[in-house]
Amino acid sequence: MTVSNVITWEVTGSKGYETAWAETGGDALRARGRAIGTVPRPYWVAYELETADGFVTRRLWVTVETAERTRSLDLRRDGRGGWTADGERLPGFEGALDCDLGLCPLTNTMPVLRHGLHRGAGERRLLMAWVSVPELTVRPSWQTYTFLGPAGQGGARVRFGSGAFRADIEFDRDGFVVEYPGLASRLS
Repeated sequence: MTVSNVITWEVTGSKGYETAWAETGGDALRARGRAIGTVPRPYWVAYELETADGFVTRRLWVTVETAERTRSLDLRRDGRGGWTADGERLPGFEGALDCDLGLCPLTNTMPVLRHGLHRGAGERRLLMAWVSVPELTVRPSWQTYTFLGPAGQGGARVRFGSGAFRADIEFDRDGFVVEYPGLASRLS
């Protein structure tokens, strides 16, 4: 069964907004989204995300427009664990299953769904292909997701950590961000 969601967040981290149209079916996710932000400078973002089975990133296509220029990135993960950016092989991402688009609450969904962290106990330390916004540079990022307990409406609270940064994120029962302190809050 395919479930469609349209989600809008106020993105406090960029002083902007994001809307994502997301479809989950089986153990795959397809999404497209648009965001506007004013920090660190005004920008527009358009993205498309496609996962393979197990909510493993297959492709993230992103375009960012600023007053100075427009940039695009075609980030892909092949079925053997290799990553490319605009067709160029990326070393240092072996073992990474997910992309993480900066300032985008949607991309926290894949590891939470894959490991069921919105439903029960667990902790996972994962390597991500982190994409900066608005620059669209890609770098490896180790991140930890830890189930903390239930939250309202059948969701859960999950602690996110990367380096010295920590945030206790609230997810809904479908694994999508409701509240990400310091980054985003879902609009009803």
